[in-house]
Amino acid sequence: MSESKAFISGCKGLVLTDEEKAFFAGERPWGFILFGRNIGETAQITDLVASLRDSIDDPDAPVLIDQEGGRVQRIRPPLVASYPTGAAIGEIYRRDPAQGLRAAWLMSRLHAFDLLRLGITVDCLPVLDVPVEGSHDVIGNRAYGYDPQAVAAIGKAAADGLKAGGMLPIMKHMPGHGRAFADSHHNLPIVDVSLDALKASDFVPFVAMKDEAMAMSAHVVYPAIDPVSPATTSEKVVREIIRGYIGFDGLLMSDDVSMNALQGDIETRARGIVAAGLDMILHCHGIMEEMLAVARVAPVMGGDGLRRAEAVRAAFAPADASDEAALREEFSGMLAIS
Repeated sequence: MSESKAFISGCKGLVLTDEEKAFFAGERPWGFILFGRNIGETAQITDLVASLRDSIDDPDAPVLIDQEGGRVQRIRPPLVASYPTGAAIGEIYRRDPAQGLRAAWLMSRLHAFDLLRLGITVDCLPVLDVPVEGSHDVIGNRAYGYDPQAVAAIGKAAADGLKAGGMLPIMKHMPGHGRAFADSHHNLPIVDVSLDALKASDFVPFVAMKDEAMAMSAHVVYPAIDPVSPATTSEKVVREIIRGYIGFDGLLMSDDVSMNALQGDIETRARGIVAAGLDMILHCHGIMEEMLAVARVAPVMGGDGLRRAEAVRAAFAPADASDEAALREEFSGMLAIS
């Protein structure tokens, strides 16, 4: 098997085109990500996931999805249940911390039942961002709450639920998107507070969960650290904060390179991500011209990036023996009384 390149790719539709199959076979992304446009019905999803892995001759290639609950849930009823927001879990926690942690674990464990049977092995969860009053609702009710210690505790329970179900989590958006007053899909957020303020709040959940296998970067500028580049393309933020202060030595991937918080064309953005020291470029849109640009820039995996990628593969474990029906009943009961 030839070596993988340091990027994760989406695809355009419900089935792979011949052009996509040829591209993946030639360029060998490390993994794949699915979006709502890729979701039809159960057999179609299973077939698409298998086709993605077949295209690079890697039956264990990671396949990712954003399945948080609330408005960020790519697979929806009737295929799977409609899940609550992170804020709803946080509200249970505020009334009863033990119940809140159980609810977070249960929801992730149920996600794992839903996703693993489709062949999807990675959920882009938990959201560890800590909002402040008035910040943009791009995070909003996706967040567990305003208390960084509570966000850390709930996030850990959510990650543990996925791992109990045989999947892996991705922490997002490191080192913190919660204070942003702009939507990084469209504009570049600037979080202009002191480093001490960031350490006291935004960084706290990531420090608490620094030993997880994967994290996703924030397209956010922190002038107290780097006045020019967002974390995703800032060598200083990556080196001094993510790898240094936070102490994260797992696989660090960008948020979507297509998001307009990043400047320049796709190739320029991808070069910035690699230069900053991230391990993986994430490209989500399935636009072939952009995919080709990312592949031109993405290096063959080696060094620390390869070490971290291999650690991700080694971190997958078999699912526990939980009774799905019993867990669904327990979770529904929590929501009914919440």
